[in-house]
Parts: sequence; C-alpha cells; structure tokens
Amino acid sequence: MIHYRKFRNSDPPRLVDVWRRSPPSRRLAQLLTPNLFEELVLAKPYFDPEGLIVAEEEETGRVLGFVHAGFGPNAERTGLDHTQGAICMLIVRPEEDKAQTAAELLARGEEYLRSSGAKDIYAGGVGAICPFYVGLYGGSELPGVPDSQPASQEFFRKHGYDEADRVLVYQCEPAAFRPVVDRSQMQIRRSTTVEVVEDATSKNWWEACTLGCFQQIGVELKPRDGGGPIASAKFWCMDPFSQSWGVHALGLVDVEVAEDQRQSGMATYLLGESIRQLNERGFTLIEGHAVQSNAGAIALIEKLGFVQSDAGSVLRKS
Repeated sequence: MIHYRKFRNSDPPRLVDVWRRSPPSRRLAQLLTPNLFEELVLAKPYFDPEGLIVAEEEETGRVLGFVHAGFGPNAERTGLDHTQGAICMLIVRPEEDKAQTAAELLARGEEYLRSSGAKDIYAGGVGAICPFYVGLYGGSELPGVPDSQPASQEFFRKHGYDEADRVLVYQCEPAAFRPVVDRSQMQIRRSTTVEVVEDATSKNWWEACTLGCFQQIGVELKPRDGGGPIASAKFWCMDPFSQSWGVHALGLVDVEVAEDQRQSGMATYLLGESIRQLNERGFTLIEGHAVQSNAGAIALIEKLGFVQSDAGSVLRKS
C-alpha cells in the first residue's frame, strides 16, 4: 500500500535517489546530490514541509516519488503571492505504476496550493513563478513543461491544465558570435562604455532567494561623459547544468533599458558586447528564454544569432 505524507528531514538522500533514476534529460540536472538538494531547494526561506509530499511504500518505507508545490512572488518581489502557485516538481520512480501515483501526488500538491489561496496553478513553474529548482530544472529559467517531455505535457493536460503560452529556449556559443554592425551600433560604441560586474548583487528579495546561491554577473552600459547605467543585463553561472552538459554555461535572465533609450539599439549593443566579453572570460554557452507572446524579445535574441534549442508549454489550471 502507498502512503502519502509531508517531507521529513531524513528524506533528501531518498528523494535524490528517485531523481537520479529518472530518464536522462537535458532539462534535468543529472549530478544532483543530497547536499545540493539541501542548498538549492530546502534552504529557501519560504520552504514549507507541507508543500513537499512524498509517496512511499508503507511496508518497506521505500520512496516511490514526490511532488513539490510552491508560490510565486508578489509584484514588489518582497514576499510570496499565494494566488499564483506552481507544481514545481513531480517525479515518480520509472519502474512504478507512474500514472496512478503521479495523479495522486498531483492532486495532493494542488490541494496544498488551493488551501493556501492559489487561484492559478502552473505546471513546472515559468518565468518569475520559480520558487524552487532554479539551477536543477529547465535551464536558465523554468520553461513550464519542456517539449522534450511530451508524456509530462500530456499528463498535465489530462488533469485539466491548458496551454497559456509557449516558452522558446535559445542558446548561443560566444566563440562563434558575430556582432551586429551598422551606423546606430557604431554611434552607441563611440558614446558609451561597457562595465562588467563580476559578482553582481541581487536586486530584490526574490532574486536573492532564487539566484543568490549562484555567481551573478552584471553588465552595464554607461555614457562616456558620466552618469549612471542606461542599460543593464544580468547573467548567472549555471553550474549544475554546466557539469551535466560539459560546457561553461551562463543563463541570461534580465535586460533593462532606460525608458527614454528604448528602440535605439541599446539592448542589441549591450548584449553583443556582453557576449564578446563573456567569451573572453571563458564561457562557452549562453542560454536565454523568451515567451512566444513577447515578439520584441524574440526578435532581439534572434538578431544576435541565438538559435532555438528547445521549447516548453506554459500549462495553467485555474
């Protein structure tokens, strides 16, 4: 008989064992250890044992799978928004009756979220709704449910989740990058300087919670005649994925341009210079995500030569 219960402090080695028995996937970090699970998942200040539900064999105590549910941030990124929930992770041992166990785990994860006020529930997490598993799942950001996991997409659709958007995953090899060269880009080069901040600080509480465990690199575009940044970009070192992929990878997670400088080519120039300088620092892969509905972001990233490598479905249940 299967018993369902909340997380216990003795669980990490057994949860990691279930994780590592999953079929290999580029979107799931393969070299997970109990210590890394503790650091990147359990150490979050909002971790709630009630939201990590474990399925175990009652007679033997063997863990068969688990579901982990959590919440996205409020608009100010200073705390949780309990109206926006996510089934952050759902894994069942491949040798088990996955459908029945997974369905029960999903129902219990949804019940936890609904009882705390969730109006919308996302499968896999996406964008800012990423309370757990950044660095272990998805890539540079959480992409919903990747197309490389069609069975998982079908499972969530079967249980009432509808596609709200698509996430496109792009990658660039800095060594092969060729910058955009035109008159506006040359003018920007003459009037600005680019500064790389090797250990950039998190700009808010939520970013500190989700990316604070990793080295963050900031790149700022400043006027040559002085003044603050007119554009900035943020990258993070994707160490767990770098080990799995065999490359030195960075995730692009944020690009900001001053309102009076938008549509002027600043973002194109900043990212081009970022890629060039990051290549000099030994990074061999840069990954960025864009939702399909954001045509501007897609146009920018494709203009810079990023190539789509994967995609995911933003699956939501209201």
